Amino acid sequence: FNIDDPVSDAAQKVFGIAYLYPWQRMVIANILENAEQNERGGQIVLLPTGAGKSLCFMVPALLLNGPTLIIYPLLALMNDQMRRLEQAKLDAVIFRGGQSADERKACFEKLRKGARFILANPEVLQNEALVARLSECAIAHVAIDEAHCVSEWGDSFRPSYLTLGNIIKKLGSPLVTAFTATASPQVLSRIAEVLFDGSARIVRSESDRPNIRYRVEYSCCKKHTALMLAYTEQRPMIIFCPTRVCAEDVARDLMLCYGKESARFYHAGLEKSEKDKIEKWFYDKTDAVLCATCAYGMGVDKKDIRTIVHIDAPNTAEQYIQEAGRSGRDGKDANAILLWSPADAERFSRFPKGSREYAMKEFAETKNCRRQVLLDALGAEEAVCSGCDICNAREKYHKADNL
Repeated sequence: FNIDDPVSDAAQKVFGIAYLYPWQRMVIANILENAEQNERGGQIVLLPTGAGKSLCFMVPALLLNGPTLIIYPLLALMNDQMRRLEQAKLDAVIFRGGQSADERKACFEKLRKGARFILANPEVLQNEALVARLSECAIAHVAIDEAHCVSEWGDSFRPSYLTLGNIIKKLGSPLVTAFTATASPQVLSRIAEVLFDGSARIVRSESDRPNIRYRVEYSCCKKHTALMLAYTEQRPMIIFCPTRVCAEDVARDLMLCYGKESARFYHAGLEKSEKDKIEKWFYDKTDAVLCATCAYGMGVDKKDIRTIVHIDAPNTAEQYIQEAGRSGRDGKDANAILLWSPADAERFSRFPKGSREYAMKEFAETKNCRRQVLLDALGAEEAVCSGCDICNAREKYHKADNL
């Protein structure tokens, strides 16, 4: 690596990245400086979806003395990252449930030979014997990807997230970084409490994704509306569905309407081999629709998704921004369309005003900029709207009024 600038050199030679954003530089510098000074360091990094969070821990991994452990929420995301590392010809190991003793032995042999990347999920790290062996590997840095899951899932159906703070201490790594695209002040506080004993440095770029155009379609027959949008809107497209049954139902109707190769469904009930097959099918397609539950991996790196449709609103503004942000990762224009019904209005009106859940009702029913409603829910900056249905309609009205 270039002695004068090893960070840029690593990004260019290994990942083909010619330019790092200032906030990426800042995060990487914090990690490397703490390592050089042999100081403990903890930071929470908020970068918009598609802004290059993974480079913030992958580039330092090439320069640190010891492997980097990356904790992911979903197997699909782990597999996607493994594919990217293999494409870059980098040695990595995955620890997940169901592995045989021989598979685990092979992983530790690769680490002994110098593999720099360890991929795992919170559940597999509940294995005390595995954590004990990993603690002997001199892990230099622990990165928690999609760290909002600590709060969103740890307090509900994945309690293993709440153990990560203690597990990290057992691993003995001096450097810990939590990464997420979206987090309200309450979520940030919870992440800091679980992972950093309440105190962490926060690095935050602008939260807005100006290339995403937000829109709400009012509908009492959502499946029919989704089928029409699959015809009228640009693909590739993800239709997020609230249940497995819904994902399968919508996908089958799409195949009936537009052909067998037009759509697939994806949810947590599929076997791993089925998920891998569907992920590859969708990754290679430029004119397809994936009907998925939230099990479709956060951060899965398909850059050319043009449209995201939500049949039901996610529970919080953060979750909506995360899922809508899976479109347009190539920087080109993309659409995020939420379907909203009177039943949705009734359901979300039960939440207290000012809550993260009520923000979805405000987003769907506002008469002002939808983009700003989302940014306000994150406690983020004010932004000039680069595209939402309300601002677009207002602009057209003013232009017509001036003719």
